[in-house]
Amino acid sequence: MAVTIKDIAKEAGVSYSTVSRALNNVGGGQGKNNKRIQELANEMGYVRNQAALNLKLSRSYVIGLYFSTISKMSSPFVLHDVLTGVYSIVGSKYNVAVKGIDMHEPGTLNPSYFDGIIVLSQRTEDLSFMEEVMEKKIPMVVICREVFINVPNVTTNEAAAMEKAMDYLIDNGHRNICVIEGAPNLDSTRLRRQGWRASAQKHGLNPDAVPSVPGTYRYASGYQGAKFLLEYRPTAILCFNDEMAFGAKQAISEAGLEVPGDVSLVGFDNWDMSGYGNMRLTTVERSMSEIAKEGTRVMLRRLEDGVVDNSRIYLENRLIIRDTVRDIRGRSAP
Repeated sequence: MAVTIKDIAKEAGVSYSTVSRALNNVGGGQGKNNKRIQELANEMGYVRNQAALNLKLSRSYVIGLYFSTISKMSSPFVLHDVLTGVYSIVGSKYNVAVKGIDMHEPGTLNPSYFDGIIVLSQRTEDLSFMEEVMEKKIPMVVICREVFINVPNVTTNEAAAMEKAMDYLIDNGHRNICVIEGAPNLDSTRLRRQGWRASAQKHGLNPDAVPSVPGTYRYASGYQGAKFLLEYRPTAILCFNDEMAFGAKQAISEAGLEVPGDVSLVGFDNWDMSGYGNMRLTTVERSMSEIAKEGTRVMLRRLEDGVVDNSRIYLENRLIIRDTVRDIRGRSAP
């Protein structure tokens, strides 16, 4: 039986991706670990996959990175985090072309231009673009949003994560909770709404009676949303992302109130600023950088080794507990 990269990884005691990168010099560098893996591959009689080798002959060494939209992205930090994640895996071997699906003219994809395409999808409307990529037989990985087509998919369970955030508020005694949601046309908004409503119902609250307003995932909408919701005298506000939570904090301060003394706050995404400054925000961590890294690893296994794996990969969302939730049952929040 032919020796595979998995056999070499097991023998070397390293990951599959480490062996793949070493044998293909992805990211550059010829360190001791790379040299040891290459020597081990020779000793074991490893022969490269010929189909993968043939694919290399017509390479453009360009990976397309398509966002649902760039001009109306939920947060400008998403673009930075995703690009950083992708480049940390591909190194200097590939160029990355960043584009917006909303600006794509249907039927214009050129298969010779892209070795592969990574799609950061936030809308169901992106499906027609994905179908065009599949029709053109361009290798594709979809990240960020769960999709039910036969392609690799890397995402997180946003509904479960937001349910956990709402649980935390309710477990700390909060029943008068308001919610600042996201843009209505995004799947992330639908999933996060599903999560907090499930939590409310589970704890005996009527979700339809919980005051909520739509936002845009931007600071200004968090500020405006909180100004409106403060009329309900909430003890806590749940925000669909950290940027809006910081906007809500500004509105709370202007009303002469304090976080968390008067109003507790929870965000989502674990934005870089969330653990610093004058508000250490309790939030749900969803690392777009890690999602992008894993999606890129899947893509490189396809491009470098001819490995086609159309599985769905879920990365973990963690609740990061900091200083913005007060336990109103008389105990300090953990």
